[in-house]
Amino acid sequence: MFRIIYERIRQGYRTADYPRTAPALPDRFRGLPQVDAARCEGGCRSCINACPYGAIQRTGNDIAIDMGLCIFCGDCAAACARGALRFSTDHRLAATSRDRLVVPSAQQAMVTALQKKMRRMFGRSLKLRQVSAGGCNACEADVNVLGTLAFDMGRFGIQFVASPRHADGILVTGPVTENMRTALLDTWEAVPDPRIVIAQGACAIGGGPFRGSPAVHNGIGDLLPVDLYIPGCPAHPYTTLDGLLRLLGRIENGHR
Repeated sequence: MFRIIYERIRQGYRTADYPRTAPALPDRFRGLPQVDAARCEGGCRSCINACPYGAIQRTGNDIAIDMGLCIFCGDCAAACARGALRFSTDHRLAATSRDRLVVPSAQQAMVTALQKKMRRMFGRSLKLRQVSAGGCNACEADVNVLGTLAFDMGRFGIQFVASPRHADGILVTGPVTENMRTALLDTWEAVPDPRIVIAQGACAIGGGPFRGSPAVHNGIGDLLPVDLYIPGCPAHPYTTLDGLLRLLGRIENGHR
């Protein structure tokens, strides 16, 4: 017993001081993409050709990155000889509408908080049922880590539950394979109203590496009404936590 108490004192408080203190992410972390239009040559297509999933588009002299399709592999930045495109360490990637995942944005708010009535219901206690709809388990693993000592998502009143009957919404990972479509829709129907839907990761948003396969539905956008998009491959735990807290109005929403 004394040895356990001693070890607890020795280890100290291990939960991150988030959101009061911004997370210190390593330089190798690929967060919010940044485009320097002044460095971008109008006829250059190096980044577009390097992207394996068509996440980069050009309109005139400007390029835009769709984070809903991006897997953050970094091939585009490596291919850009002029340094016009790079990935910052900004973890704040979530958005409440699909078009706001396209950067650079016109100073659009990242996440719009739920309406007052919904915040009153879910703001202090949000229960989610996680649905793995054919994912590779990377997003599932990084969602699971939110319950560990380092992140302790439960201190914000957000928890994952075993039954959709006990949930306020669902958090979906994976591209939604045809084999999982019925299970996903049945889970959604089992959640009592009012309810929310969260698309977690590139697969759930746009199909990810499986996009275009006849075996998948390219995410949940055509199947369910999505309230929060959390991009990434997989999405970093801080990206998920930031998006959830902004959705609940627990973090003041700013702009990119």
